[in-house]
Amino acid sequence: MKIRSNDAKGIICILMAAMGFALMTFFVRLSGDVPTMEKAFFRNAFAAVIAGVTLLRSEEGFKIKKGNARYIFFRCIFGTTGLLCNFYAIDHMPLADANMLNKLSPFFAILASIPILKEKPTKIDIMTTVIAFMGVILIARPSEGVSMIPAIAGIWGGAGAGIAYSFVRLLGRRQERTSVIVLCFSIFSCLLSLPFMIADFAPLKFWQLGCLIAAGIFAAIAQFSITSAYKFAPARKIGVFDNTQVVFSAVLGIIFLSEVPAHLSIVGYVIIIGMAVFRWYWNLTHEHEEDAAQQG
Repeated sequence: MKIRSNDAKGIICILMAAMGFALMTFFVRLSGDVPTMEKAFFRNAFAAVIAGVTLLRSEEGFKIKKGNARYIFFRCIFGTTGLLCNFYAIDHMPLADANMLNKLSPFFAILASIPILKEKPTKIDIMTTVIAFMGVILIARPSEGVSMIPAIAGIWGGAGAGIAYSFVRLLGRRQERTSVIVLCFSIFSCLLSLPFMIADFAPLKFWQLGCLIAAGIFAAIAQFSITSAYKFAPARKIGVFDNTQVVFSAVLGIIFLSEVPAHLSIVGYVIIIGMAVFRWYWNLTHEHEEDAAQQG
């Protein structure tokens, strides 16, 4: 009935990441009308500095293990496009809604793990994925016109992140260090957003700079935590715990931004979080059955 050591570590890390990402998106939203690319640059710059300092102090230094470079590149591509779409959604949707759409990432990670990691999902994995997606439809509330663009961006934000986490899991199997993965992703994202930031640069007020610094710090905490989480355990076992971010985001939105979620959004939250709780209980009671099915 007990969760194995690596699974427990993965759950703790992913809960830390959920809190970190919730605070990151809150401060990104609080920074106001700063261009999206400028927000993205600050979000990744701090993580790059922290990862760089960590590697400089390590014995191995900055060295990618043989054969891992291409997988790190794919992690960077999918992670960066997902990040930029998530930031766009944050700027154009209620905070809790944007974060919930981003929380599709665990379910996309399960789907991506089939071709990338050869991890076969169980019937429970498929069922929770489908039901959770129904909750996303309630949040996005599909409609014609421009209003759907932020929702589509938010969905790709989750998809890009989920695929990226599958490559993180693969890199963990190949013994790549967390700091190397975080540094490569952060530098790649900074370089991609830098030209757009320069072209559309907006001078920052002191309070906006403070918000972006806070966002960068919490993003760094979350980035290290999420990378460690998916190295410890597979998405099918721990991904659902990432959905706790929506609880933190909803509370922050209600208290500080006066954002009261729509009734359909609340139903969507209940559905997706319900799937997370169900998956947690299933992990506890059917762990050995799932492991046997994976080996078979």
